[in-house]
Amino acid sequence: MSASPAGPSRARERQLSRSGYSLVAGVDEVGRGPLAGPVVAAAVILPPRWSVQGVNDSKRLDHQRRRTLAQAIKQEAVAWAVAGVAPQEIDRINIHQASLLAMRRAVDALAPSPDYLLVDGRFVLDMDLPQEAVVGGDASCTAVAAASILAKEERDALMRAMHQIWPQYNFAANKGYGTAEHRRALTECGPCPLHRRSYAPVAQLQLDLGLG
Repeated sequence: MSASPAGPSRARERQLSRSGYSLVAGVDEVGRGPLAGPVVAAAVILPPRWSVQGVNDSKRLDHQRRRTLAQAIKQEAVAWAVAGVAPQEIDRINIHQASLLAMRRAVDALAPSPDYLLVDGRFVLDMDLPQEAVVGGDASCTAVAAASILAKEERDALMRAMHQIWPQYNFAANKGYGTAEHRRALTECGPCPLHRRSYAPVAQLQLDLGLG
């Protein structure tokens, strides 16, 4: 399903509704690339009548717009849930498996439970539910875009909170991504418990410091 120039649509949800599915959940994750912090996923079931305008791929929205939309989505959704996988678990099972696990956890937390899943990306989830993988789903499916917004807002809020504990890495600004400033802080201070030891820059630093 390709993205529309006008943004995500509910076309696939409407098709599924005509096939008898009434609780279609969009599922997405955020935080695969950062050197620090969890990977966070969200799952959202939208009502048939949907009045929130401007829902789009979270990467295309500024912070204030995402925050406003996240509040509206939570108010109007039939159900929504967020879940995460911690850095230590990412290191243990790898980021791909951690991303799928975070999405499964988010789906499991939905009440009512969905009867169909639209999963952003190329992989479906190991769950006993009808589902499909939608490449670029956050840019083409409204429910998936809504999930991307909730996941992004949840993770950003967590990283701002973690900044209060480890201000030297400036997580409030970089959200754990490997900016030049973040990498300099890593070199000067070493990794903190929020860093992903399996990621190459952190792993190499541990070797250089004799911590590996």
